[in-house]
Amino acid sequence: MERIWLKSYPRGVPADIDPNEFQSLVELFETSVKKYGDRPAYHSMGKVITFTELDRRARDFGAWLQAQGLPKGARVAIMMPNCLQYPVTMFGTLRAGCTVVNVNPLYTARELEHQLKDSGAEAMVVLENFGHVLQDVRHKTPLKHVVVTSLGEMLGLKGVIVNLVVRKVKKMVPPFELPGAVTLKDALDEGAGKTLATPPLGHEDIAYLQYTGGTTGISKGAMLTHRNVIAALLQYRAWLHPATGERRQVMITALPLYHIFSLTVNCLVMTAVGGENVLITNPRDIPGFVKELAKHKYTIITGVNTLFNALLHHPQFAKLDFSSLKLAIGGGMAVQKAVAERWKQVTGTPLIEGYGLTETAPSATANPLNVTEYTGSIGVAMPSTDIALRDDNGREVAIGQAGEICIRGPQVMKGYWQQPDETAKVLGADGFLRTGDVAIMDEKGYIRIVDRKKDMILVSGFNVYPNEIEQVVATHPGVLECAAIGVPDEHSGEVPKVFVVKKDPQLTEQDVLEHCKKELTGYKRPKYVEFRTELPKTNVGKILRRALREEKKAA
Repeated sequence: MERIWLKSYPRGVPADIDPNEFQSLVELFETSVKKYGDRPAYHSMGKVITFTELDRRARDFGAWLQAQGLPKGARVAIMMPNCLQYPVTMFGTLRAGCTVVNVNPLYTARELEHQLKDSGAEAMVVLENFGHVLQDVRHKTPLKHVVVTSLGEMLGLKGVIVNLVVRKVKKMVPPFELPGAVTLKDALDEGAGKTLATPPLGHEDIAYLQYTGGTTGISKGAMLTHRNVIAALLQYRAWLHPATGERRQVMITALPLYHIFSLTVNCLVMTAVGGENVLITNPRDIPGFVKELAKHKYTIITGVNTLFNALLHHPQFAKLDFSSLKLAIGGGMAVQKAVAERWKQVTGTPLIEGYGLTETAPSATANPLNVTEYTGSIGVAMPSTDIALRDDNGREVAIGQAGEICIRGPQVMKGYWQQPDETAKVLGADGFLRTGDVAIMDEKGYIRIVDRKKDMILVSGFNVYPNEIEQVVATHPGVLECAAIGVPDEHSGEVPKVFVVKKDPQLTEQDVLEHCKKELTGYKRPKYVEFRTELPKTNVGKILRRALREEKKAA
């Protein structure tokens, strides 16, 4: 396979990385602690912890886990938003030789029960706000140990006020009973008096069971080994280095750390380079988010299209000081042209789009960091990564033709936890992972996604891609957000329908249709427009077309 994308690499980015630089994430963590000890590692609600303090607390938590009798490879679930307790318990779990099971704190009882039973988690750390959900299902799971923490627990004196507001004023902690549970403070205090003996860890040991969003059915646990995650973070580190050099980085971390994008790009890459993560606990509170941004001289911000869009529509955002900002990285969903152009206009920094999956930890492609304008692509394959676009028969398509993105590299998962049949559906004998995303590659190796296989709309035999429709609709000044799906039609099989959240209250259906008429050929134009006050989204802000399709199907 000719790696044609290498000619598009900026100077200083290597063709390959060496995953053997570290034998485990624990080795990487301990190396960084020795090198960057006094540097700030995490900032949350005015409280900063250094690498040295993180090292001590993570050691104590790891020692506590081992004192409970958890063996190497035992699964430990962590259910919390972005707060200082997350890196403490996550790194502590790894140092105990255990496997991290990241849990979305907004899960329903049914979803939580499935993940705990499927993973076989023996221990769990949960924020008290979600204790009532765990209470409902704990007796149905293999959990033996439960650790409860509060939002303000590691914030010092300010934490007392935070907990008072959360519990009494906002009443965000429903009552719950978890007999035998201990507080994180007690676990850390107990662990401080015990010895931590990290067992030998190697590349093939599982670091994370990272569950997919369940967009194709029941949620599956991607087995991400230490080698997978080390490779992914080294790929990102190599990609960033020509732009960041050895300068200390301050990164705004609004996407939840339990999500693979934020876990690798924010948490782990910043650990490797001695950077600081500014944790945003509730990024949906845009006014509060903007106020927090005003307090920091940050150099990098990551997010999804909807988050950048929401910031741009807040009146105070454009008044912020962006002089320190060097990189803005979008992932998780397609970055829309209208959002990228507005971001560049307001901040003076281009919005760089990348692409990856839970199954690739999530490194796959990225736009070179020396681009200055919106490219409309997800960039090129990252170091040590091969990408092939293939047809339904597994044959590689020609340059300029649409095919399914298939990825091979050291970051590709080991497989799905205890699901060999599901693993075989996506992982071939040649090591390539089938993604389900359809794309086109040009002669320079740049890849442009046309859509998900399952999202494609078939209009009278013509393929129509929702991404294209949404890109067009989003450029209308009266549109805040939009999503396109196919709905049944007796004449053409399917026709496009677009759901729109208004920015301009005066926007009409006819306005949208006329706008599309100028930009889209006949069969691609939406036949129906439906206005909504909001669109269904994942917890990281990715719009769920699937939910809209299921809603219409049920109706």
